[in-house]
Amino acid sequence: MAFTRVNGVNLYYEVHGRGEPLVLIMGLGANTTGWWAQVPAFSREYQVIAFDNRGAGRSDKPNEPYSIGQMADDAQALLDELSVGPAHVFGMSLGGMIAQELALRYPESVRRLVLGGTMAGGPTAMFAGPEVVQQLISLAGMPLVQALEVGLALLYSEDYIAKNKGELVRRALLNAHLMAPMYAIQRQFMAIVGFNTVGRLGEIKAPALVLTGTADRVIPAHNARLLSEGIPDARLVEFDGAGHGFLVESSEDVNATVLAFLGEHRTPVSTAA
Repeated sequence: MAFTRVNGVNLYYEVHGRGEPLVLIMGLGANTTGWWAQVPAFSREYQVIAFDNRGAGRSDKPNEPYSIGQMADDAQALLDELSVGPAHVFGMSLGGMIAQELALRYPESVRRLVLGGTMAGGPTAMFAGPEVVQQLISLAGMPLVQALEVGLALLYSEDYIAKNKGELVRRALLNAHLMAPMYAIQRQFMAIVGFNTVGRLGEIKAPALVLTGTADRVIPAHNARLLSEGIPDARLVEFDGAGHGFLVESSEDVNATVLAFLGEHRTPVSTAA
């Protein structure tokens, strides 16, 4: 756990394991704790670098306009600061947009690209329905526990919540002190509104894996299908019945799928002392 100053902000980051670097970029208002179901599995084979985007978690949250390009520059500056690269990159939701931009701006830095629950933006994007948007807006005025329960319903299937609600709420309360302030979430959201890689997807050179939950209400699966069609030779994997929180809901399948994809051209970790 450490901080480094890049592009005028202090970014919080963590490094776990050793081997080829694997950078994890989380979504809107979220932070490194969102990778709790992935880090233990990934760090057994890779040097996992997870960080909080500007506006989230322990990183600085300037109250000024953000852009996806700016946050991709933050990610690249972190890699430069750590003298890491090229790296595998796994971006989730907003993080998947940042990962796309990173691969486009700094192709030499991205070895393999995993895009989860995300989109290319632009006129062909399918956004959340009005009911979901209204629920997201209403979260700001709710007591914490009520907001958490509504949030769970947006992320996970009813069946998964019924079986795991206690643990999901416990973990959310444990990390509640890291919740981003509303102004910072709004700054990140406006960056999403201005995002569009539709006309540039064909320029992505890194082998790409696109993941989605078929029941995702936040960023519908249609967007993943468009990404997989636009990125040359991209693979699409859909997790049946899972929502936007498929990193947790389908964690075993997600982890196995990602590790298999990354491992296709993996350099073995040296066991020398």
